[in-house]
Amino acid sequence: MRLRLIRHATLTIEYNGHKLIIDPMLDEAGARPPIQNSPNPRKNPLVPLPMPVAEVLDGVEAVLITHTHSDHWDATAAELLGKSLPLFGQIEDQAKFRSQGFSAAQAVRESAVWNGIEIVRTGGQHGRGEIGKAMAPVSGFVLRASGEPTLYIAGDTIWCEEVQDTLREHRPEAVVVNAGAAQFLEGDPITMTADDVIATCQAAGASKVVVVHMEAINHCLLTRADLGFQLEAARVMESVVIPADGEGLEL
Repeated sequence: MRLRLIRHATLTIEYNGHKLIIDPMLDEAGARPPIQNSPNPRKNPLVPLPMPVAEVLDGVEAVLITHTHSDHWDATAAELLGKSLPLFGQIEDQAKFRSQGFSAAQAVRESAVWNGIEIVRTGGQHGRGEIGKAMAPVSGFVLRASGEPTLYIAGDTIWCEEVQDTLREHRPEAVVVNAGAAQFLEGDPITMTADDVIATCQAAGASKVVVVHMEAINHCLLTRADLGFQLEAARVMESVVIPADGEGLEL
């Protein structure tokens, strides 16, 4: 399996001989306003794509979307991706995909199979309390295929019972978590903090934990450097990879 971080939560994955794109955010830097009611009021995305968009999309055969907040599914992605591509997402987003012309959009209620890849939907909590409820729904996905490591893409979730249960049930060899400690001016973070990543590492055992979702959107305040410092202090860094934008990994 080969994974490449494009930017933020956007990944390409070569898995079971096929290339998928995850949570495509393809806008140019500064194309959108800041997230409202949040710190650091800069236009989004904060950074450009690390490669031409044609290179990002080259060879993509399917799309997997955890939820349709604009930092995971933007208008540029909806415009550029082929409308006949298989597009997998949660039930609540299917009407939106269909309205955008994606004729092969498929809701993953519990699981789906595509080209020998089983895609299992998992739960999560996109924050706590009333903010978490307002940000819902959100999903993660587990990918399995013969001869490939099991991959868990947690999506926009904090450390919670749903993440713990997924790790226990599926025992993935690789886990992708969205950090950044994204937050508004009020309330707790709505994506993983350093403490959440540490808890994930401690629960994931021998799994390799890949941490993304940093330094690209204005309300994500946890940087790669700060996260690395805290992971080193907690003595879990040996099980973690914090890729740069554009960096590829063999897992």
